[in-house]
Amino acid sequence: MMLQNFLLNILLMMVWVALTGQLNYANFVFGYVLGFFILWMINRTNTNSKKEYFYRVPKILAFIFYFFYDLMKANWEVAKDVITPNYNMKPGIIKYEMDAKTDFEITMLSNMIAITPGTLVIDISKDKKYIYIHAMYLNDKEKFIKDMKERTERKLLEILR
Repeated sequence: MMLQNFLLNILLMMVWVALTGQLNYANFVFGYVLGFFILWMINRTNTNSKKEYFYRVPKILAFIFYFFYDLMKANWEVAKDVITPNYNMKPGIIKYEMDAKTDFEITMLSNMIAITPGTLVIDISKDKKYIYIHAMYLNDKEKFIKDMKERTERKLLEILR
């Protein structure tokens, strides 16, 4: 049902763009938001199975903004450390226990970690319960694990499950 709503939303977006005749990013975004609102209005009295799309899309957008913020913060921290004469790095390796179970969830989590500057995925255990992460700035191991669990992994799994 989620795929059906997504495709209907894309169709409504394309109809909006065709009606306005303007091929720009703002028009595509407005068409998508308008289509999302129209579909939400139509489906708001239907069963919960059809509402999943309307809960997941805002979570995806929130995750994108959260991850973009984290990415910018990590970039700033690494750039500042490279430019200044003294290094603030305290590198370390963490054995992180994952809640992610499927190969796709593990791959997405690994990609989120690897894309962020200052962190790197070293290995995944054979039983797929642990992931080994190298961090450039490991001042507090417990805080790093807590942030990874509560912020990145939990939000990612909310979207994927």
